[in-house]
Amino acid sequence: MYARIARFEGGSEIFQHEAERLRRDIDATKAGSGDPSMAALSRVVERVLMLADRETGKATTIVFCETKEKLLEADRLLDAMSPQGEGRRTAVERYEVIADESPSAAIKAA
Repeated sequence: MYARIARFEGGSEIFQHEAERLRRDIDATKAGSGDPSMAALSRVVERVLMLADRETGKATTIVFCETKEKLLEADRLLDAMSPQGEGRRTAVERYEVIADESPSAAIKAA
């Protein structure tokens, strides 16, 4: 598994709007009526996690892909997109996920 981490600045209202837009776009893609770029992204991305610090107006989006090749394709597609409004991307990093554990699930299963 691989992860692309993008950091943004621009205010909590903008990030809330982006999260809502992401949900609408994913729902539209599932229904077969989505934007072609979202459809292409859905073929390479397994999961999207959006984090926001409303006090500082900063956000982080983590995109998970099964392979490095899919991560590079997601990176290309996401680079062509940008937040709407005043938000701006400040950094992008790519990582291999070397651990993804749920300690509480292990305790509940015991």
